[in-house]
Amino acid sequence: MSAIPPPPPDVPPPPPSDAIPPPPSSTDIPPPPPPLDDSGPVLKKKVVGTKKKDPPKVEELLKKKFEADAAKAKVRFIPKAERERLAKEAKIKEEQDAKKRQEAAAKAPTNGASKPQAKPSNVPKEPASMRPREGKGRSNGKQQAAPKNTKDTKRTWEDLQEDMIKERYLGPDLSHSAFSANKKRKRTRDKFNFDWDANEDTTITNDPIYQNRTPSAIEIKRKEKADLSTQKFGKHWSAKRLEDMKERDWRIFKEDFDIQTKGGSIPDPMRNWQESTLPKQLMDVIDQVGYTDPTPIQRAAIPIALKSRDLIGVAVTGSGKTAAFLLPLLVYISNLPRLDSPEGDKEAGPYAIILAPTRELAQQIELEAKKFATPLKFTCVSIVGGHSIEEQAYRLRDGAEIVIATPGRLVDCIERRLLVLAQCCYIIMDEADRMIDLGFEDPVNRILDALPVQNEKPDTDDAESAAAMSSYLGGQHRYRQTMMYTATMPSAVERIARKYLRRPAIVTIGNVGEAVETVEQRVEFVSGEDRRKKRLNEILASRQYAPPIIVFVNIKRNCDAVARDVRHMGFSAVTLHGSKTQDQREAALASLRAGNTDVLVATDLAGRGIDVPNVSLVVNFNMAHNIESYTHRIGRTGRAGKSGIAITFLGPEDNEVMYDLKQMMMKSNISNVPEELRKHEASQQKPKGRQPNQKKDDGNGFLSGNKKW
Repeated sequence: MSAIPPPPPDVPPPPPSDAIPPPPSSTDIPPPPPPLDDSGPVLKKKVVGTKKKDPPKVEELLKKKFEADAAKAKVRFIPKAERERLAKEAKIKEEQDAKKRQEAAAKAPTNGASKPQAKPSNVPKEPASMRPREGKGRSNGKQQAAPKNTKDTKRTWEDLQEDMIKERYLGPDLSHSAFSANKKRKRTRDKFNFDWDANEDTTITNDPIYQNRTPSAIEIKRKEKADLSTQKFGKHWSAKRLEDMKERDWRIFKEDFDIQTKGGSIPDPMRNWQESTLPKQLMDVIDQVGYTDPTPIQRAAIPIALKSRDLIGVAVTGSGKTAAFLLPLLVYISNLPRLDSPEGDKEAGPYAIILAPTRELAQQIELEAKKFATPLKFTCVSIVGGHSIEEQAYRLRDGAEIVIATPGRLVDCIERRLLVLAQCCYIIMDEADRMIDLGFEDPVNRILDALPVQNEKPDTDDAESAAAMSSYLGGQHRYRQTMMYTATMPSAVERIARKYLRRPAIVTIGNVGEAVETVEQRVEFVSGEDRRKKRLNEILASRQYAPPIIVFVNIKRNCDAVARDVRHMGFSAVTLHGSKTQDQREAALASLRAGNTDVLVATDLAGRGIDVPNVSLVVNFNMAHNIESYTHRIGRTGRAGKSGIAITFLGPEDNEVMYDLKQMMMKSNISNVPEELRKHEASQQKPKGRQPNQKKDDGNGFLSGNKKW
């Protein structure tokens, strides 16, 4: 261990003892401070060895609360004697309280000059900001502090009344602040707080002053403007006479019935049957048949056809096209000699031929034509396949003014010399596009080439002149008139129209290719034959739809299978497809029309042109391969202005048609597109590889390609 170093030599020595000051005297020492009583907190001394108490646990508190609630909710039985005692005590207490109130009311002062009695001290007080104050004077609607109750500051009733009058008429005293920290703030988030009184609300709706007000200047001006408009444009077209109709009225009339016309020198449509130029005999037949108002295609096409104009008519299915071309036809041949008269020549053939794509449509046109032709003593004969050609030749032996035929059978009759067209001057092609689809382009051309050429119209402006085309060509012959009804215009139909029609007038009703507005379209995604049969059974068993009902399938084999299942469901059913004989087809349709059969199961053979009255429901058991066939299928219901329903079963195999189906349903005002179809991937865009068949107008009223009119 090292030695302690010596102190440095330069450190001064300590001062002598006499330099230290003496201690202060006892008199100079201040007294000690007094002991603390309540001037501050006193810390508790911690006792050694004591254990700190833990706070109660949440589980214990909840357990105590549940036990208290259970004890409180437990029903406690009170004996009858105890209940009577409690009731008696409550009654006595109530009587005592009533007696005390009466005594207090008797001791109350009779005037307002006395001071109110002080409240008992045991009654709890309200918050300070809501306590009443002695002074009743107000400043800006706010309560002021009550003055001291002394002789100098005591105010009389006259002073208070004077202050109230001043505040009412002179406004609040601005020398005093209206702010009060004790005033409770009102909640204005839930209810708007107006600054004015509720009696000043001006939003009263039942004010008699406003209910019985006189016409204002604005209303008078508006009425004058309406009167001027009426004087300028006149009445509605329905309230005008025919000679008072102006160009604007005809334009509104066409818009009301969705009539579109194209071509030169087109006459105005007819508003009703009485304004038509039909002869009286035909008008009587129309009344007998029960036609009240003409359909849009009849309003537009009949006046044009009566002017001897060639016509291309386009209208939705079930719109009355048959009568639209039959009535002008009967007027035309009425001016020609009868075949059974000395001037007539029944060996020269008929005056008119009507071509139809299917046997069923041809026979249907024959039934409709006989309604009008028989009263006028004209003969109508149908020539269709499925019947013996000798039988049909026998029916033609006495001549017929009108022949309704399918192209194939008519060509057979012409080639076998059973029929000639030497004096045929009126040609109607119904469902021309359908005939081309079925491969009848060549037979149609051969039939039209067999017509006489001496009465063919010139391809000049005279073809649009009614006077020139109505004249006779040396004796009893007249210019040939050709009419064509079609829904689309493929190139083959376009070639036929260019070759055989002269300056035709084109009439379009509505949006062609769209469903009839009277048909409600419904779509259900049901895949698999078994599930579809089960769903069909549910629809038929609901009894919501009255017979007749038509069920469409895509193949003939499936047609017979579905019909067999329908019979097992308890409904009568017949089938209609290409493998059936003509007699079987006619028997099936006759049974359905007569009401002897509930359900018709058919292929697309019955999709076009078949008119079965009062069809309430069409079920597409299999969706059609294209939207055109679908349109004609659902057109079997909702005909002649009646309403109908079409239900379609969709599956994965129908992706090619979903886009067009969705677009068609979206255009319908009474149909709703289901979400499954709306969001389906196949309905978002047209399938790849499809080219839109749209071409420009060539200037002559025709459209190239498969364009809808």
